[in-house]
Amino acid sequence: MPGDNLDLLGAIGELERERGIDRETLLSAVEAALVSAYKRNYNTTENVAARIDRRGGQVEMFVVKRVVEEVLDATAEIALLEATRIDPAYQSGDTVEFPVVLKDFGRIAAQTAKQVVVQRIREAERGMIYDEYVQREGDIVTGVVQRVQSRNVFVDLGKTEAVLPPPEQMPGDTYNAGERVKLFLVEVRRTTKGPQVIVSRTHPGLLKRLFELEVPEIHDGLVEVKAIAREAGTRSKIAVISRDDNIDPVGACVGHKGMRVQQVVAELRGEKIDIVKWSPNPAEFVANALSPSKVSHVLLNEEEKVARVVVPDFQLSLAIGRAGQNARLAAKITGWRIDIRSESQLTEQERQEIADAPALASLSAPWSQATATGGSAPWAASAPAVPWAGAGAAPTVDAAEDAAAHRRDDEE
Repeated sequence: MPGDNLDLLGAIGELERERGIDRETLLSAVEAALVSAYKRNYNTTENVAARIDRRGGQVEMFVVKRVVEEVLDATAEIALLEATRIDPAYQSGDTVEFPVVLKDFGRIAAQTAKQVVVQRIREAERGMIYDEYVQREGDIVTGVVQRVQSRNVFVDLGKTEAVLPPPEQMPGDTYNAGERVKLFLVEVRRTTKGPQVIVSRTHPGLLKRLFELEVPEIHDGLVEVKAIAREAGTRSKIAVISRDDNIDPVGACVGHKGMRVQQVVAELRGEKIDIVKWSPNPAEFVANALSPSKVSHVLLNEEEKVARVVVPDFQLSLAIGRAGQNARLAAKITGWRIDIRSESQLTEQERQEIADAPALASLSAPWSQATATGGSAPWAASAPAVPWAGAGAAPTVDAAEDAAAHRRDDEE
């Protein structure tokens, strides 16, 4: 009936506005529901199809049969001779539509139609959510903690729920219901229950996105983040470079009185962040990466990708860091294996290598002035040195040096 047709189109329009689902998708769902209901009501295996007029809303149903020379399946095929009696233009391979009358639909058939429509709408919503969030992989999202279950944290992102699994949680983090957190969207997976969104608090990408939010120069492309090394929850290093000679990349990231970097640190719940200047010169970059320690000289072995670093004696513990963390992060961010030595540990051969090597423009070797003025080089009382080749990692430090490093870390 015309009134029913208008009601159908009106209901479709309302669903389109409420759910944001495409009108054609909803109409297709209703057509599929009518087919399922018809087959359920009449217990038929015929090839039934439904069609809803997109303008007037009239509903038509018909049985579709394919024209063949010889009928093998009467429910799906019709003989060519019989088809030509209906219309002489029919040929083998064509399809013939036989209208059916919609009447006497029972309660079970109506329930079947409802279930099909609801299922199609749910599938459409899941598809829309998947398409929206899969485009945001690698981006930062903000959510509200819903619950913690089996060590997994479930976060409400608005349109869907994300999972923060234990490996992606920062050590020592606690999550309370109702708490707002920023997360890095790692992956969106298709599942039978809808899209599953995996988020992280440990991913280096979270650090980069947080700086993009806090530092306009990074967002605008004037300052670029070149590399990140992170040990989530304790310390990170981020290497930046400026595309504008008038902008200091490190200063831009730190902000006035450290306000910008403090916002990032607060979001990461106290994680220490070293901001260093990236350099195309590997030796200079290695020296910068070992910040906050001061480096005297860097010798590179290009073939083995090893950087031999010399630091003043009083800087050795700081260069290595607590449990070797500073040296470890510097190696990650530069891509070079770093062997750190103090000036007093150098051998005569190593001193000669350093004397013959060109000094870095940004570094000053303290022994250069001493030898030039006739004074004694600071490594005169050198301790026995460990061969470079055998140094697979930063050298260990004694208890006094380690305690000094701890004090310096606490002061930072």
